[in-house]
Amino acid sequence: MSRGIFITFEGPEGCGKSTQSSRIFQDLLSEGHDVLHTQEPGGTELGGKIRDLLLLRDDIRLDRTAELLLFEADRAQHVEEMIKPAIEEGKIVLCDRFNTATFAYQGYGLGMDMGLIRNVDETACAGLVPDLTVLLDIDVETGLMRAGKTSSADRMEKRSKEFHSKVRAGYLSLAEESGGRIKVIKVVDGVDKTYEQVKKVVYNFITANN
Repeated sequence: MSRGIFITFEGPEGCGKSTQSSRIFQDLLSEGHDVLHTQEPGGTELGGKIRDLLLLRDDIRLDRTAELLLFEADRAQHVEEMIKPAIEEGKIVLCDRFNTATFAYQGYGLGMDMGLIRNVDETACAGLVPDLTVLLDIDVETGLMRAGKTSSADRMEKRSKEFHSKVRAGYLSLAEESGGRIKVIKVVDGVDKTYEQVKKVVYNFITANN
């Protein structure tokens, strides 16, 4: 392919997006595809330091505007250092979270001005838009319970149930407004059953755009 494909994985806490994207990565790799698997925040060396500040440092109080700008700083570095070069090389790029997360978490969750967020995000993305976004949808209580079982809670997971309900509603609204670019997949019991749906969506898209 002359240009690569950029696919992002999104969803509320505990939806299993990292598990699903890792399986897609392994399957594509085993089939000989040139593929990059990365994440936000933290996909670059700078991003790793920003991730620590955003998610793990409870001793640092972040104003919501500072939080937004840190996420976008991570994205700007990520896009220029890793994502754009990989796409230009014809790779399939899989990314755990991208700007849809910012619209859902900072926009809907924290109630920040969406126009401001989009303006800052456009600069950080430098014109890059995901070709496909896989949105794994799960109810808030189940998701938070699952997230708590797999890791110690980070700054986002510790926020209120009301916050996470707004985030989920935001994700679903963004999907409705996306013109089909954001595909919603309901998380079902059993990782394998969910993966069957994810793989079908991703592989169909790659086949149609290869």
